[in-house]
Amino acid sequence: MFDKFKDYPLMKDRQGNVPMFYPHIPKNSLKSLKKVLAGRWIGQGPLVDIFEKKFEKRFTKNLPCIAVGSGTDALHLAYLLAGIKKNDEIICPVFTCTATNIPLLYIGAKIKFADIDPNTFNISIDHVKKLITKKTKAIVFVNYGGLPCNLKELTLLAKKNNIKLIQDAAQSLGATYNKKPITEYADFTIFSFQAIKQISSGDGGLLCIKDKSLKKKAYRMRWFGIDRLKKQGGTWENDIKEIGYKYQMTDLGACILLESLKEFKKICSHRKKIFNIYVKKLKNNRFIKIVNENGNFTHSTWLFTILTDKKDYLQKKLRLAKIESNQVHFRNDRYSIFKKFVKNKKFQNMNSVEKKYLVLPIHTKMTIADAYYVANTINRILS
Repeated sequence: MFDKFKDYPLMKDRQGNVPMFYPHIPKNSLKSLKKVLAGRWIGQGPLVDIFEKKFEKRFTKNLPCIAVGSGTDALHLAYLLAGIKKNDEIICPVFTCTATNIPLLYIGAKIKFADIDPNTFNISIDHVKKLITKKTKAIVFVNYGGLPCNLKELTLLAKKNNIKLIQDAAQSLGATYNKKPITEYADFTIFSFQAIKQISSGDGGLLCIKDKSLKKKAYRMRWFGIDRLKKQGGTWENDIKEIGYKYQMTDLGACILLESLKEFKKICSHRKKIFNIYVKKLKNNRFIKIVNENGNFTHSTWLFTILTDKKDYLQKKLRLAKIESNQVHFRNDRYSIFKKFVKNKKFQNMNSVEKKYLVLPIHTKMTIADAYYVANTINRILS
């Protein structure tokens, strides 16, 4: 079941190398961390609350946000709040981080993988339409690389069939669609603050909920099913009415994220410059197709992906030039844990691109000169 791909170990962090990813650490993080470490709250405390409120105001137009320990935590919580149960049919992207789909295995749901759109690597809406049945409980989708899916069409499709829409926005913080926050379209939207995302707390996540009536339940389920505020207020005899988890964010993580929010505009601006340099320099290379699409949206520029028939050759030559490039995800239908969901299933679009796509470096440690060096090197190799 597993095809063997040529791959390279992570590039070492040394001068002259251009790695694919690098964490962005805000300049005042250490100062803020020292304050937290000198205080009472290093676990979940007041800074988590402050971060949630600031995030709500900046990215969701004040929809409820619940900060958790990881994007995977946020996904699991979203699935439970959506009422997904054992044997429910859930349509999911075949091409994504396994974090999108593994929580569904814990629940016992039946995964129905959807193919990709070969132009964007996002979920194929045409294939989704074919997969919907009376048993379909939810559609889960990912905005690959930071490029929003066709949110208008997905929203109409979910509404027409009375099914939940769950958005994995781990890669698309700051993206918009029709000049609106992407959180306005799905019933649940999750974000990730894993080490190499636009903003990071080492690891962390957040769940945004469209139905405000679920907010209190989400807070309880984040902490064993207990009403934490009542407990801290002195009411220790709290009944647990639903099974919860220990999914909360810490103040140590929140303090780094609060500093990151102050620099978010600068982070996005720098990444956008690199992204645009790649587009400008590579768009006319006859051996390359850029995975992107013009539309009424804002791209978060988390990834820059190209397609080329000379992928292996290009990757090898880039490595010799001290430039790291690689694939980011592995199609989920290849993993043994999903084997029972993919018998006799063919994903033509995924098959057509899986050995051709390559992700280029993009992060705040890169200089503008680095970006030109990467693009010019590619054009020299593929000329």
